[in-house]
This record gives sequence, C-alpha cells and structure tokens, in this order.
Amino acid sequence: MNNDNKLHKLSIGVITAMGLLATPQVFAQEEAENGAEPVEKISIVGSRIRTDEFANDTPIDIISVEDAEQEGLKTLGELLRTSTAAAGSNQITAALTVGFVTDGGTGAETVGLRGLGANRTLILLNGRRAGPAGTRGAVSAFDLNSIPLSAIERVEILKDGASALYGSDAVAGVINIITKKGDDKTITVDISQPFESGGEDKRINISYGEEFAEGSFRVTADYRNTAMLSRGDRDYFNCTERLQFLEDGSRSDPIDPRTGKPHCSETGYGLWLYGGVSSAYGGSLQAAYDYDGFFAANGFESINEAGVGFTTPDGWYPVSYGNDYASEGWWDLNHPFLAKQTVIPETTTTSLYATGDYNLSDSITMYGELIFSRRTTETNDYRQFWTADVGVLPASVLDGFDGNGFVFPVALTDHFSSDIEVNYTRGVAGLTGDIGFWTWDLSYQHSISDGDYNQDIIFRDSMLMAQYNAADGVSCSGEVTEFSNKTCVNIPWTDPQFLYGNRTPEQLDFLFGRDKGNTEYTQQTLEGFITGDLFTMPAGEVGAAFGFQVQRDEIDDRPGYHTLNGNSWGLSGAGITAGSQTTKAVFAEVKMPLLEGVAGAERLDLTASGRWTDYDTFGTDTTFKLGLNWEIVEGLSVRASRGTSFRAPALFELFLAEQTGFGGQLAIDPCLDYEAGYASGAISDTVYQNCIADGVPADYVQPGGSVTLVTSGGAGRLEAETSVAEGIGVVWTSPEDTFAVSVDYFAIEINDEIDELGGASIVNRCYNSIDFANEPLCDLFTRRDGSSANDYGIDQVNGGYVNIAYQEVRGVDYNFTYQDDFDWGSLRFRVEHTMQIERYSKQFADSPYNNFIGENGYPKHVGVARLSYSNDDFILIWTANYFDSTNDYEYYASETNTTTVNGNTVTFIDETPWTTYHTVSGSFDYEGLEVLLGLANVFDKEPPRISSSGFDLGNSAMYSQYQTAFIGRRVFANLTYNF
Repeated sequence: MNNDNKLHKLSIGVITAMGLLATPQVFAQEEAENGAEPVEKISIVGSRIRTDEFANDTPIDIISVEDAEQEGLKTLGELLRTSTAAAGSNQITAALTVGFVTDGGTGAETVGLRGLGANRTLILLNGRRAGPAGTRGAVSAFDLNSIPLSAIERVEILKDGASALYGSDAVAGVINIITKKGDDKTITVDISQPFESGGEDKRINISYGEEFAEGSFRVTADYRNTAMLSRGDRDYFNCTERLQFLEDGSRSDPIDPRTGKPHCSETGYGLWLYGGVSSAYGGSLQAAYDYDGFFAANGFESINEAGVGFTTPDGWYPVSYGNDYASEGWWDLNHPFLAKQTVIPETTTTSLYATGDYNLSDSITMYGELIFSRRTTETNDYRQFWTADVGVLPASVLDGFDGNGFVFPVALTDHFSSDIEVNYTRGVAGLTGDIGFWTWDLSYQHSISDGDYNQDIIFRDSMLMAQYNAADGVSCSGEVTEFSNKTCVNIPWTDPQFLYGNRTPEQLDFLFGRDKGNTEYTQQTLEGFITGDLFTMPAGEVGAAFGFQVQRDEIDDRPGYHTLNGNSWGLSGAGITAGSQTTKAVFAEVKMPLLEGVAGAERLDLTASGRWTDYDTFGTDTTFKLGLNWEIVEGLSVRASRGTSFRAPALFELFLAEQTGFGGQLAIDPCLDYEAGYASGAISDTVYQNCIADGVPADYVQPGGSVTLVTSGGAGRLEAETSVAEGIGVVWTSPEDTFAVSVDYFAIEINDEIDELGGASIVNRCYNSIDFANEPLCDLFTRRDGSSANDYGIDQVNGGYVNIAYQEVRGVDYNFTYQDDFDWGSLRFRVEHTMQIERYSKQFADSPYNNFIGENGYPKHVGVARLSYSNDDFILIWTANYFDSTNDYEYYASETNTTTVNGNTVTFIDETPWTTYHTVSGSFDYEGLEVLLGLANVFDKEPPRISSSGFDLGNSAMYSQYQTAFIGRRVFANLTYNF
C-alpha cells in the first residue's frame, strides 16, 4: 500500500478547482463509470481518519501554489491572506512590523484566521506542528517566511476549531502546508517589477526530485530578495496631510508657503518655547530655524524682531502658535530623513528544504524532512530626542538666549535603523506502516529558531549626562558614562545643525550606539497515531484514530546589554525572558456511518473526537468535537459541527520579564485636570471623589513626564483560554458537476481570554472603583508627589497578562464554482466570499459592547473572484480581491467625521471605500519551458487615503487588506525549465 499522504490526481483537480467541499458520490461514481480506480482514502486536515476527501463535516479551503503563482503571489503570507478567513482582519505583515511592536519581531509575517490572532491559528507542515520563529520575547507563532513558496504544493485551511484533534492554538482553525513531492527537476527564475522603483522582488530556486523502487527524495534550494520600499519612493507615503475640509469642500489644512500646498504634518524638530514668550503668541509656540533662508527672504518676522521680551540667536522664527492657525503651515517638516523611512523592509531569505522516504519493508516506510532558512531584514527609520529627563531649560543657561521664557529643544536623528537575522531549522524523522487494515505513524519533530536583532539606540547614560550639564550650565570635565563607557562630550542642544541631524563624529560616538539581542525558541514533538476501521455497520465501516503527543517548548530571549541595563533612551526596556513548558496529550476520533441509501438520507455520518492534555505550567484540559455530514439527496448535503477548543498560554505570556514602555499622562491619568473634566462631564462623580481622596490637588492641570509601563508574564496565575466553535452549512453540486455552491455559518466564543492588563485599564478601573480604599488594582501603580514642578502624574504602572477577556466572532462563508469543458477550451469561475456578522471582545465583564465589524481593518464583506480559461498548455487567469467599506468614526467625540478646527466646522476622513484589486496573467508550456507573465494591481489603485488622525502613513491606510497597493502596479514573470 502507498502510504504517501497525497490526493488522487482527479481529486486534486476537483478540490483545487472548486475551493469547497462537495458530496463524495458524484465524483466517485463518475470514476467508476469510466473504469477508473476508486478515489484513494487519504488523511486531510481536520481528521486523523483516512477517508475520501469530500466526506467532511467542516469547511476546508484548499489553495494550490500553482494558482497562487498565477496571481503573482510571492510568499506564503501573501497566499494565506487571499483566504477570506484571513482577509477580513488586519494581519501582521513585514510592512506592519516597521515602527510597531509586533509579536515575532521586525520582518516576521504571521496569519490569524477569523481575526482572532496568530496565537489562535495552528500551523502544520505536512500534518505536523511547525515550531515558532522570530525575535524578541514575544515569539509564539510560525514565521511564514520560514518556508519558500517554491517548496509548497498546496495549503489546506480548516476553518473551524480543532483542539480536540490537534491541541492548543487550533481555536480559529488549522492551516496545513503540504510540500511538493515527485521526481520533477526544475530551475525557476521569478521576478516582480513595480512600475516605480522600490519593492522589487527577485527569486531563483532549484528543485531536484527522484523516485525509485524503494522510495523517493526531493531537495529544493531557494533564494529570494525583496528590495526596500521607502516613503520617498511613492507620493502617497511621502507627506502626511491633515486632510480636513470646510463645508464648501475646500481644504482647511494650513498651507505651506514654500509649496502652496497643504502642510506636511510630520515629526517635529526645533525649539518648543514656554513661559512669557509662548503666551505672547497665544501659546503652543515652536521656533523653527531658517535653514533655507525662506523666512528672511519673504518678510517673515523673527522672534527677535517681534519684541516679545525674549531673544534668541539669529535665524529663529515663530511657527505653529495659537494666535495664527496659518503659522502651522510655516513649519517645514518635510525633512530628508522622511524619504528614507522604511515602508516595506529589505528582506533576503535563503532556504533549503529536503524530504524523502524509504521503504524498509512492504509494510513499513521511513521518512524525513529538513528545512533550513535564513532571513535577514533591514529597516531605516528616524526619531526625535529631547531633554525629557530635565524638562525645559531656562534661557539663562543657554548661550544667545535671554528673556522671559523656557526652551525645550527637540532634535532629529536617523540613527534608528535595525537589522534582523533569523535562522530557522526544523527536522522531522518518522516511520509509517500498516498492521493489517490499520495504518500507523510515529514521528519526532525538532525545530530551532535562533534570531539576532540589532537596533540603533541612544545611550541613556550619555543623554542624562548631556541634559544635566545643560540644565546646570556646566561643561564636561572628563566624566565617563556608567554603561556605554563614553567620555563626556558637550552637546549644543540649541544648535540648529545639531537639531537638524548634522553632528560631529565626537557627538555621534558619545550619544549613539547599537544593541544586539538574541532569541532562541526550541520545540520538540513526539507524536504517534493509528487509524483504521473498527467494525462494519449496515451503512458502512466505522473508522477510528487513536494517538498521543508529547511536546516541549523552550524560549530564551536575551536583550542586548544596554536594553537589559535600561540604557536605551526612549525605547522599551526588557529583562531576560526564559522558560519552558511540557505538554502531554492523548486523543481519539471515531467516524460512524449512521445511514446510507434511505429516503431523505443518501448518507449520514457522525464524527466524534476528544483530547486530554496535561501542561506542566497550569494543569489539564479536555476538549471534544462532534460533527455531522448529511447527504440528503445526491448532490445536496448539510454539515454541522460543535466543539470545544483551548489555547495554552504562550511562553512569553508566562515568562515575559518586566518589559518597559512609556505612555502619555493624557491617555492614562483620569485625575489630570479633573476639575475641568468633572465640570464637562468627561469623568464621573466616582472618579472625581477618588482623585480627591488620593490627594491629587485640583491645580494639577499640566501633564509632566511620561508614565513608565511595565509588563510581566503571568506564570503561576494564567490558565488556558477555552472556546466553543459551532458551524452549520449546506453544499449543493449540480448533477452534471458544472455548478457547486456552499454556504457555512460559523461562530466562535472565547472565554478567559488571555489579555494584557495595561496602564490605562489598571488606572481607570482603580479610580472608577466604588471601594477605592480596598481596590487591588490601585496597588499596581505609583503617583508622583508634586515636589517637581507640581507634577502629580502617574509614575509607573505594573501590568501583565491575565485571564480576563471574552471574545466572540460570527459570520458566513459563501463559495460558488462554475466549471465546464468545451471544444475551444475549459472555463472555470470561482467566488469565495465571507460576510462577517460580529466580532467583539470585552476586557472586563462590564466593559461596553463594541462590534468591530465595519471598522477599519475589519470589513463586513471580503472576497476573491477568479476566472480562468485553459486550452492545452495555455492558461489565462483574471483575479479580483475585494473589500467592503469601513470607518472608525465611532471613536471620535462627535461619532461622526466632523470636528472643530480654528473655529470652523470641518470634516475629516477616517474611512475606506469599497476596494477591489485586479490581477491578470497568462502562461504557456513549450518543450519543458513554462512561461508565466502577469500584471498585478492592473488599475494602479493607491491605498485608501485617510486623515492624519487615523492608522496611516502619509495618509495611506496601513491595513493589510491594502498591501497590494503599497507597491503599486507591477509586472510579474516566472520562467521554469524542466530538465
């Protein structure tokens, strides 16, 4: 018997073409009439029992890599994001890891089905767990960069909870990556060339396979490089405008007099001025230096010329002050650093994948897999730094400044780049065989992710030394910093060139450095199962599967020297995150044919599965699942399932070591200016009275320094999340097999969801407590005593991971397929559509209800339509990916797109329209040469534009649904030579 886990040739074509599950008898009957062999029994994701692939009680999408390549998709992540189960939520892509803290670190790509996150979607590689990969302490999911698309044959997506079979993480579903086998030998060159520079993609791979009497092997080597896309490469990323409009439709943005266009509202630099000089200009005063001579040449009045009782060195001009809204446009923030800021990082991936099997006897086969991949990711960025630790500087300590005012210098630096190298190795060794009519499998999997992360930093000890010297008005006298071991250098905080980013080598060496950390994640799994038929019932054979699994996970994240010592100024600090977890499980599955060939039930099957799991970190859990597949009449069937799932705490959720970050007082402290807040109705009477009881004075109205936010793991208190998944659907196939339709309703409910209890939640729950004196959350933060500049702000909040939240998702999946053969060729049309009904979460039981569906990043309707024509060796394909309109207006005070600016009612944009991206391609084979040529983003659609108040970059919406438009229109080509 052939034990390879592969589909019959006809089955592959049917499933790939349809993208949905039909009833089994239609296709099996056709084969029997044609004298073909019956459909081979196989194991498909969602069941351990070997059966024909259509007899399933849960919906499964199967996406072939051949189809993905025809659509110009270059990575596994891109392929998975075309599934409507993933397209309805914002996914972690390489672009979204730049400038944001994401699990897995910079450059990692993950996928989460149903919007429930990557931690709740299980990734399998050839039916076995694929260990996590990435950098930093929050590694918990498989990095989709770890295996090249060239090594993959297809991907099976089970869109239902499956912990009863697969254990933890299979809450939203399971993705099974099936690699290629066979004896073909190919060389492939693949390119993707945008019409504008930036974001180019090049790949070359060689695959060699052999089959012989006793076994087979296949080796694939792959090299891929994605060029960096920077903000300056695309106009729609290069300038963030306010995008505000008056009632007549004209723009209300302040105008940049240099260009005559709306002002670019980017990262500011220069001098923030306080005190009497600021009051003279109506408050909120900044000073910009006249670098290009524009102010002087065009008659602008300098601060020295204004006679406001405050003088500066020559060349400083007032901008962005309260008395004149137009002055906001005078501030030139289109700095050269902006154009170099990374949108999509430079990524190079080198991969080697090998698989093989050898028949030890007629009934036992030995097999193995090995993958090694190395990913390097590089980013460029820029940032501000300022005298945050000493605050404003009096004019008296600054050369050239005098009068009634204080100075707060803010500088820019492009010393904010990073580079990542992740080496991922995964090996599998196993035996499979037959004992009579039963098939058994025993395998061992070992994966290691070893990642180095290098980050440009500003030395905190150097910053403190430089700031205190400035505040005290003293110069360096040979002091040496504590951790960076740098000899003191005088820093000219108000020098225009220093603020702009032009610094001496001595200044650069004193202030700036680089920190290197390392993350190692190891996973080992021993797994075995046996499947076969228990006995025969009148309606058929009762199939069963029994198995066990032992798994050990270990994480060891060691941040760099300066991060560990809190010497990275303005960035999160972290300790060593290290820990392990051992899991033991047994599982069983039974499939019973209840009825066959009776009125109203051509076939009725019941599937039941259960799993007992023991975790050494928190205890045991039991899950179950029941499924029903009812073929009412030939071609029409109903399927339903209900099961429980769980997710064990990820290692970083257990062992994260006091990661620190920073937050603003306005976002966290309800006692800031609480008198005004109470008068306006912004805070309740409870909060008002508790602020008084806590000793916060009513004149605490000006926010002080930032809040230190500490996040720690929850080892010893965390339990597993539990969930219930339900689904019911109907499948119809036309008698001639031309049309097929499926409709499936799904609902997933998660209890005791693990969530980070952060600063704002802790502080607000404390001050909203009716038992304020005994509220335990009030013990998790400290408040300053007002001894410095009347600063009574929150000093530090100690948060962490706890089981507190609840989440629920509901929706409907629709699939339609038409396929037919004609004398002039074959046509295939397929639509996959998901309607999301509800997705909401509550951090606390009394948290307000909020349905995320329809908000930005969560379109109600998503889908993909594919039309293909084929004739012999020639194929034409058109694909359209579409996303419903969304908006986030409910989060604004007016709950509309209106606000008041400069005394005028204006409208802004925080919505995305219905968006469709089109791709066309054609391919042909000629004497062993396969040629593919296509055009992606045919109509060169740009990302939706939103105002600067939203989740945007240069007014481009940064949600993963629109990543096709980040690069713009592009040509893609693929040449494969078979030798």
